[in-house]
Amino acid sequence: MKIEETFIKDLIIIEPTVFGDDRGYFFEAYNKTKFNNLGIDIEFVQDNQSFSKKGTLRGLHYQNPPFAQTKLVRVLDGEIIDVVVDLRKKSATFGESFTIVLSGENKKQLFVPQGFAHGFSVISETATVMYKCDQFYNKESEGGIKFDDPSLNIDWGLELKDLIISEKDQILPFIGNCNSLF
Repeated sequence: MKIEETFIKDLIIIEPTVFGDDRGYFFEAYNKTKFNNLGIDIEFVQDNQSFSKKGTLRGLHYQNPPFAQTKLVRVLDGEIIDVVVDLRKKSATFGESFTIVLSGENKKQLFVPQGFAHGFSVISETATVMYKCDQFYNKESEGGIKFDDPSLNIDWGLELKDLIISEKDQILPFIGNCNSLF
């Protein structure tokens, strides 16, 4: 297992060691001891999984403290453009976004600490996304940022007119008006 740091402090790409042969492959997606040895000491309490068709955009979501969530995101099948936005007001990269392609093929994972909004778009025919969280979902603490905030200029990998977005996500505020408490 190896990690790659990004230009945003604490946001880490994790590549598992994959053992493959003519039967298929095997890898450890999560091993607490190995994560601790990498400096990641998190107690995950909830796993979430979604299945979406091409063009689906979910996000950008976050939960405010004290229910803020650290996430470990991966794709079981298909391909997504995974996006995070740094909402930590004291961070040198506040308001900046980071984008990565996660897929069942590349098996990369994104470790997203508390203080980030998270979302993704599905660029394959379908995608199954799974992520671990260190806090339980709490409706009262949820917040979000609108996917097409011009100050973020996010490339979702598809034409905006082709995106499938929930009503809830279509009415989220831009980052300047969000209720982030980070």
